[in-house]
Amino acid sequence: MNYAKRFSILQKTLKGHSGPVYSVAFSPDSRLLASASKDMTVRLWYTATGMLQQTLGHSDDVYSVAFSPDSRLLASASKDMTVRLWDTATGMLQQTLGHSDDVYSVAFSPDSRLLASASMDKTVRLWDTATGILQQTLVGHSDEVSSVAFSPDSRLLASASMDKIVRLWDTATSILQQTLVGHSDGVWSVAFSPDSRLLASASRDKTIRLWDTATGILQQTLVGHSDGVWSVAFSPDSRLLASASKDNTVRLWDIATSILQQSLKGHSSSVLSVAFSPDSRLLASASTDKIVQLWGAATSTLY
Repeated sequence: MNYAKRFSILQKTLKGHSGPVYSVAFSPDSRLLASASKDMTVRLWYTATGMLQQTLGHSDDVYSVAFSPDSRLLASASKDMTVRLWDTATGMLQQTLGHSDDVYSVAFSPDSRLLASASMDKTVRLWDTATGILQQTLVGHSDEVSSVAFSPDSRLLASASMDKIVRLWDTATSILQQTLVGHSDGVWSVAFSPDSRLLASASRDKTIRLWDTATGILQQTLVGHSDGVWSVAFSPDSRLLASASKDNTVRLWDIATSILQQSLKGHSSSVLSVAFSPDSRLLASASTDKIVQLWGAATSTLY
C-alpha cells in the first residue's frame, strides 16, 4: 500500500485568519496546531475538533511559529522585528526578543533551552529561553536568512538564506561546519530528518535537495514542483518528506526512493508551510488562501 495515502484525505479546513497563513506547527502532544498569519495573529486550534482555542498577537505580519519540545512555550516571529515567547498554558507573553529587521523563522533546540531566530538582517540569533538573554549571533550569510532548524540530536543548527546557501553550525561552539552549495536561487526552508542524518532544503529554484549532514554531500534532488518550494517537513518515522509550493500543491515523497507518492490539491493559492503531527496522524498545510488544511487517512487505522 502507498504509505503516503494515509495523508491523502482532507480532514478539516481551519478558517479564521483574514490574511495569508505563513506557518503551521503542532504541539508535541499533537493536540494543538499553531498558525501564523499576515493578519498579525497566531491562532491555536484543537486538532481533534478544528475549534479555535486562542488568538495571540503581534503588531505586524507573523511569519513563523514553533512549540518548545517540553510543550511549555510557543515562539512566534514577526515583521515587527520581534520574537515573542508565550506560555502555552495561559497564553501570557513571557519574553520579547529582537532583531534589527523582519524575523522570518524560529526553532527550539531539542532540550527547549535555546531558541534560534532567523532574520532579514542576515543573522541567526540564539537566545536563552528561560532568561531571554542573547547567547550568540551567527554571521555569515550575505542575504536575509529565511529558515532555521536544530538537528534532533542537538549537534547542528541549519540556516537557509536567499543567498542560495545552506549553512550548518555546531551548536556547542557556534562554528560553521558545512556550507551547502547547489541551489540556483534563494532557499526558503530547511528541515532535518528525525535521525539527523539528512537535511532537506526547499528553494525558489523549484527543487528540494537532500544533503548528508555529516559530509555536506548532496544525496538527492527532488524535481516535480512547477514553481518555488516554500516549505519542507519530514514525517516522524522518516519515511516521507512533505513539500509545499507556490504551485498550490503539497507533495509527498518517499525518502528511500526519492519517488513522488502523492500530490495534495486542496488550496487555491500558494502553499507556504507544511508540518506533520508528532503522532503521525495528520499533515497540516497553510496557504496564501488564508486557510489551514488538515490531511489524514480515510479512517483512524494506522498502517
